[in-house]
Amino acid sequence: MKKVGIVMGSDSDLPIIQKAADTLAALGIPFEVHVYSAHRTPEQAKEFAANARENGFGVLIAAAGMAAHLAGAVAANTTLPVIGIPCQSACLEGMDALLSTVQMPSGIPVATVAINGGANAALLAAQILAVEDAVLAQKLDAKRAADAATVLEKDKKIAAQFTQTV
Repeated sequence: MKKVGIVMGSDSDLPIIQKAADTLAALGIPFEVHVYSAHRTPEQAKEFAANARENGFGVLIAAAGMAAHLAGAVAANTTLPVIGIPCQSACLEGMDALLSTVQMPSGIPVATVAINGGANAALLAAQILAVEDAVLAQKLDAKRAADAATVLEKDKKIAAQFTQTV
């Protein structure tokens, strides 16, 4: 199975990355996590992205806040799918990162999830890998079914608590 590469612009993004790592681990997907900055360590970020395919990665996830150039910098140096996670910052509550991540120029696509959307980034990476992996596709189907069952169980409890008959 191909690995997922996860890069974050700062270790302050770790709580968001932890959600991605936990989701990938639960699905049995191998991954690596690194801290590379588009601005402070651009050569390392470029090298990671440029060599990702040869190093066994199938999808890359990049998380950054504020200017959030990391996903774009990674995508500029690979043709692997790149998923950007815009991270919330104190200044503009993540809207700056969201717009920086989603507004990529033609020819350098970055799939973008919600602000702080670590779990969804991991699930999207899994879905991309599952195109060629039937076992992983079955795990995703089972997760969807389990998630649906959880919601329906909560519905039963809430309906029993709040439904009144006359």
